[in-house]
Amino acid sequence: MRKFSKVLALTLVLTMVMSSVLTGCKKENGTEETQTKTQTQGATPQADQGGGEAEIEKPKKITIMVDGTLFTKANGRDAFEAKWEELSGIDLEIIQPDHDAYYDVVGQTLASGDWPDAILLSSTFYSGYAEEGVLWDMTDFWENSELKASGRINNEAITDSLYIDGKLYGLSPARGNGCITYVKKAWLENVGLDVPTTFDEYIAMLDAFTKGDPDNNGIDGDTYGVSSAGLIGVEAPYTNYLPEFYQDAFPSFYKNADGQWVDGFSEEAMAGALERLRDAYEKGYIDKESLTNGTSDCRNKFYEDKFGVFTYWAGTWATNMRTNLEANGFDGELIPIEPIKEVGAYLERQAPVWCVTAKAENPEGVAKYFIESMLDGGEMQQLFTYGVEGTHWSTKEEEVCGKIYEEGQFHMLENLETKGTQYTKNHIDPLLSIGNFTAFEDPGAEQVTADTRISQETFNNHSKVVQLVPSTDVMSQYNGDLTTLKREIIANVVTQGISFEDEMKRYEEEGGAEWSKAIVDSLNAK
Repeated sequence: MRKFSKVLALTLVLTMVMSSVLTGCKKENGTEETQTKTQTQGATPQADQGGGEAEIEKPKKITIMVDGTLFTKANGRDAFEAKWEELSGIDLEIIQPDHDAYYDVVGQTLASGDWPDAILLSSTFYSGYAEEGVLWDMTDFWENSELKASGRINNEAITDSLYIDGKLYGLSPARGNGCITYVKKAWLENVGLDVPTTFDEYIAMLDAFTKGDPDNNGIDGDTYGVSSAGLIGVEAPYTNYLPEFYQDAFPSFYKNADGQWVDGFSEEAMAGALERLRDAYEKGYIDKESLTNGTSDCRNKFYEDKFGVFTYWAGTWATNMRTNLEANGFDGELIPIEPIKEVGAYLERQAPVWCVTAKAENPEGVAKYFIESMLDGGEMQQLFTYGVEGTHWSTKEEEVCGKIYEEGQFHMLENLETKGTQYTKNHIDPLLSIGNFTAFEDPGAEQVTADTRISQETFNNHSKVVQLVPSTDVMSQYNGDLTTLKREIIANVVTQGISFEDEMKRYEEEGGAEWSKAIVDSLNAK
């Protein structure tokens, strides 16, 4: 039985946990049926093309809710919408709240009862709303879909990771990506060190960056090793900004090797992680403002050459950071390093998920003609990846942002909202897409810079996807307060020097241990 009456309560809990995630995190790291049948391959995939799909009715209109990862109105969304309607022959209504307030508006919309047909959700909201019955079960649809049978999918593990208790409630067209550690090459050379491969070598690098003269300005000790946006993240994978210190410690719920759900916060590995963090913090290796930093604070300090090691999003940000360093007159060459031995693998976040809501009148049609078509291998995939020709990209001979392009050379156009910069992608990052182009070659493959490609490929080859944690009523009841308490304990141990043992006594006294056990029991009872 669907529990729609709980939707508002669930939303309030999830919003409290997630609200700080979105603040300051804007787009970092979006006719008649007879006409449709003449469109380019895959734009509106037909039934029974090898996937075993039954004939699915084509919707006349689809309403979607999406955040700022799709081109916004200021960035040519109207052109995107018109092109999508041209390719599909379906009327598209886009509800796109301000990126920072997205989940507040999602909650209000669902509570109102006027639901969109399809909605984009982070993993936390995906599992929560699946539990509440807000999302349509698309298991059978996917298992018999043309897309699954097409051979275009290059990473089935992404979809496999979205199953909850054997059921699938959404699809991700791309990997979730994650953070990789960047080291300033010039700083390494100035202190005479090689790329670290172990924690001892990593700490030696931080020591040299903090006490020496890595920026070569003639002054020892006026820099520091590493900075981060918080000592712990507020969403999975939590440890992604300081992986070298956390190593095998995980501060939340995960399924262990025995197949049992546990809370890693109370395991011995967490004590070791906080000891490493506290020691580095006391020695000045870690930016003293890390507890309150936002990601933009860290980026600005990095661009000002105040520190030399930054664990941040793989891919496009490698180029962004190089460009900004060079604009400030500093050497911009960065080394995206492989994870040190003790880390083993970087953690990749669960990708945002496209879901069909349970109130959609034609859920199969929405899934087929909207979600599935994003990876059609042709024009629709190109639209979701690069946008609209003449608005977001071009092949004309021209100069864009100081760069000269020849006739026929694919290139992105100047950003309509941020003059002087070029677009890099639309909703799907081409380096993260789980679907291959098949109707033609990826048109933008050659425009990807070397540092972006190296960064992304290094991360992709040395990462693992963090587990999706199902939602339970008990988790909805306790996890908000539990997460707040955990963050306070981490801050006290690292920045105040309070012992982990004393803080864990407080953890028990204030109900943390009891809440944690209740959540673990509810997960293992599913």
